[in-house]
Amino acid sequence: MADPTSKHRLALFPASFDPITNGHLDLIERCRALFDQTVIAVARNVSKSATFNADERMEILQSVTAGMEDVSVQVFDGLVVHHAEAIGASAIIRGLRAIADFEYEFEMALMNNHLAPNVEILFFMTSQEYMYVSSSRLKELVRFGASVDEFVPSIVAEALKRKLG
Repeated sequence: MADPTSKHRLALFPASFDPITNGHLDLIERCRALFDQTVIAVARNVSKSATFNADERMEILQSVTAGMEDVSVQVFDGLVVHHAEAIGASAIIRGLRAIADFEYEFEMALMNNHLAPNVEILFFMTSQEYMYVSSSRLKELVRFGASVDEFVPSIVAEALKRKLG
């Protein structure tokens, strides 16, 4: 468990962010309210074929979070929990949309807790307006010519149109 007397609270919010959505941004804002520093960690996930490479995702995230002084963006390889330990994070933030998310995330949280008991895993319920929004679904909409402007920052909508439209 993290030291409750510690003055600096650092959270790690890892995901593929392929691409970042307004739902992700909502979680980042909520995380900022609870922690002194939030590190957004872009996973270089070899098991997924990404639309944007890790450097593109990092660049987009840096643009979207540019005004947030307490937020930084990194790319990482390997286990999330090891990255959390390496940067001194006291918590890993995970978003949950549905029961299917919970089952997967719960199993992963148990393993991470076994590997690094000093790092808390915090589940944030997705805000109701973003429950049905996923990066995969948005990419599908763009491929068929639909607008995703209400679900992502404008820089993301433009990047998706260039890549997929």
